[in-house]
Amino acid sequence: MPKLLAVFGATGQQGGSIVSHVLKDVELSSQYSIRALTRDPLTSSAQALRKLDVEVVKADLNDDSSLHDAMKGAHTVFALTIPTFGPNAKVEEVTRGKAMADIAVAEGLQYIIFSTLPHVTTVSGGKYTKVTAWDAQAEIEEYIRSLPIKSAFFSPGSFMQNFKQIMAPRPTGSGTYVISRPVSPKSLLPLIDTAGDTGKYVGAILAEPDKYEGQVFCAASALYSMEEIAQIISKVSGKTVTFEQVSVESFRQGLPPWGGVLVEMMLFQQEFGYYGPQTKELVAWAVENARGKVHTFEEYLKENPLQLQ
Repeated sequence: MPKLLAVFGATGQQGGSIVSHVLKDVELSSQYSIRALTRDPLTSSAQALRKLDVEVVKADLNDDSSLHDAMKGAHTVFALTIPTFGPNAKVEEVTRGKAMADIAVAEGLQYIIFSTLPHVTTVSGGKYTKVTAWDAQAEIEEYIRSLPIKSAFFSPGSFMQNFKQIMAPRPTGSGTYVISRPVSPKSLLPLIDTAGDTGKYVGAILAEPDKYEGQVFCAASALYSMEEIAQIISKVSGKTVTFEQVSVESFRQGLPPWGGVLVEMMLFQQEFGYYGPQTKELVAWAVENARGKVHTFEEYLKENPLQLQ
């Protein structure tokens, strides 16, 4: 009888990729049935999952009773938390994450796969302290490791999808585009096609859970310098896109109130590496162990063209 896999965020990029990958993988689809967990089971995305014969259940991280219902009878759970901003954001996220893990144990689950990130404050020796969402997820990971349940971890790189949104090249007014950041053109960023490839990394864990117990998949297809990113976007789009290093003060202008977090995140990645000093090796290991070929940035852009007007 297939084991029940509960997937948080099943209508989002990470969870949705896992659901899609398991359904398409002959071996995994025979080993696991899926329960898609979402805050709103009435959305069109949730309805689309039902049409694929996927069970859809409401799960609210702020409602413990819904979490018990969501994980009841499951064998494995893919779990993630949603970062928020505010003076108590870190405490609130850690509290929600720990509660979710505790309920998984209470419901008798055998395995947790948690979406995590590095502890920026620790890795930077206390130099960068504002990236609380990353620190929160790292502390939840540490807590999960202390529980009487098997676990493994998925740590996504920077989303390629962000280049359609917050990281999109901006027009200069002369028919060209620029990517402006307060880091060097040589600063390296690990990129992942989150919607397309999350399932390939998590799928590896699902296929061989004992092999990967305790391991972290630092999930990205490769490391790209900022100037390489601009060059690849230019090549695929046919538009002229350049990278421009700007001052921290200039970059802060026009950012939302939480913009200081974004600045520290970028400076941390440049100085210490996204996953710390072994970033290159960690990414290479994850690519080698993924269940399927992952997308390069160029391949992603060809399949998902940026709308540069």
